[in-house]
Amino acid sequence: MSRKRIYEIIEKSEGHDKLSSIYDFSMIVIIVISLIPLAFKEDNAVFTVLDKVSVAVFIADYALRWMTADYKFGKRSLTSFVKYPFSIMAIVDLVSILPSLSFISSGFKLLRILRMIRALRVLRVFKAVRYSRSFEIIGNVLRSSKNSLIAVCALAGGYILISALVVFNVEPDSFKNFFDAIYWATVSLTTVGYGDIYPVSTLGRIITMVSSIFGIAIVALPAGIITAGYMNEISKEKSEGENE
Repeated sequence: MSRKRIYEIIEKSEGHDKLSSIYDFSMIVIIVISLIPLAFKEDNAVFTVLDKVSVAVFIADYALRWMTADYKFGKRSLTSFVKYPFSIMAIVDLVSILPSLSFISSGFKLLRILRMIRALRVLRVFKAVRYSRSFEIIGNVLRSSKNSLIAVCALAGGYILISALVVFNVEPDSFKNFFDAIYWATVSLTTVGYGDIYPVSTLGRIITMVSSIFGIAIVALPAGIITAGYMNEISKEKSEGENE
């Protein structure tokens, strides 16, 4: 099998290549299976086998993608093979593999560190992004709406900062430090309301109510922007499909 054919198979299927579709579906299944052991505290032989098999598949997938990097970047040169390991998805692939290859020492401190590192296996779920057309559409939406989303994030950040400054000065006794005020402002903005930190004065409560009301509007903005962009992308795809 030629490297070009391998590239066509391992890249996300457009629907007309059955072998590529089977590969994509199989990879998603393996990714989901590899995450099952993370839902349990104890390890057993079955989970160990699942982990080793899934990691072996991920290593093979990583190697094949690296081997066909020149087709991915459209440059038939060594530069493509050097560039690939530093691409975002290649880094996600590598990070999802490395924790399972870690050598576990008998040292207690090192064991704790390795357990934390092994928790990074949850990043395997992000490997599924490359196999889904819906995620690709969302990626296009985020890129096209980048300026609007940045503006909303800046608005939310400014609002959190101002609310924190106001309530911190209105009720200094309710907040140990300014970070607590920022935490309260963030919780109020998102209308979560954990209740672990809260103002007790009348003015402080009024500020909380105003912050929560405006927070609903600010939190709703990104959802509206992304939804509108998603619908535009769907309409664009339908138009392109009809033209073809």
